Amino acid sequence: MRDTFVKTLIELAKKDKSIELITGDLGFGVLKPFWEQCPDQFTNAGIAEQNMTSVAAGMALNGKNVFTYSIGNFPTLRCLEQIRNDCAYHDANVKVVCIGGGFVYGSLGMSHQATEDLAILRALPNVIVMAPADLVEAEECTKALAGYKGTAYLRLGRGGEKRIHEKIDNFEIGKAIEVHNGKKIAIFSTGAIFEEVTIAYDILKKDGFDPAVYTFPTVKPIDSNLIERIAKDFDLIVTCEEHNIVGGFGSAVSEVVAELPKRKAVLKRIGINDEYSIIVGNQKYLRHRYGIDGESIAKKILEIING
Repeated sequence: MRDTFVKTLIELAKKDKSIELITGDLGFGVLKPFWEQCPDQFTNAGIAEQNMTSVAAGMALNGKNVFTYSIGNFPTLRCLEQIRNDCAYHDANVKVVCIGGGFVYGSLGMSHQATEDLAILRALPNVIVMAPADLVEAEECTKALAGYKGTAYLRLGRGGEKRIHEKIDNFEIGKAIEVHNGKKIAIFSTGAIFEEVTIAYDILKKDGFDPAVYTFPTVKPIDSNLIERIAKDFDLIVTCEEHNIVGGFGSAVSEVVAELPKRKAVLKRIGINDEYSIIVGNQKYLRHRYGIDGESIAKKILEIING
């Protein structure tokens, strides 16, 4: 996803000289094409993410469209006060980009694992929160945020994500995307965990079920109209995320469902069960250990169906 993000941002920056990219002293192998092609629109802020964010806010309040870039929790939790006070409060045109949501940097331990970011960032007023599922969604999210005036958060995978869409027609911030039509069971997911959802989908299909599947590239504002429709027509909604079960994508969906005067669906949230990972390992291994890999997702859904 990061390569797609950079490639897309270069194309946009060549046409729009107000676009600026600031990095926290990393990602140079990926960012090299940007600074080579748009040298006057690139800044290395050093390992000083709080400063990077405040500089971005100042540039934005002077007419720039600024993207800050770092990995894991460094562009978000480390500089939360600056995002809140300098960016969101002023509705500054700053887009915070995280490479490595969830367990992407699992081998580096919990300090590098971004598993609370969606909950924290969506709690800030005036902040759009996006987490694309594949390369096509990453491209569309980047384009949409470049055209959006205000503060936003973009959560990306590191690379190697599967392509699930050939193209997306009429992409909009705040709208979910149907991947599979189905009945009775609906699976909602956000971010790169979708590759595990496809595995779960195939298992359920082999067992004779026909689940509908939707990706939510936008966590905030959530697509409440779709959630309401599915909650009224389906028996079961399952949310999947590579994130703490508290406050994240599943919580955003449950907030909509809880306020519906009438609904048919039962809601099941699948994510990390409000704990830090004390295990070091790669992303695939940690997904399995914490029950958010494809087989575990399918097993949990079948347990609900079979009572």
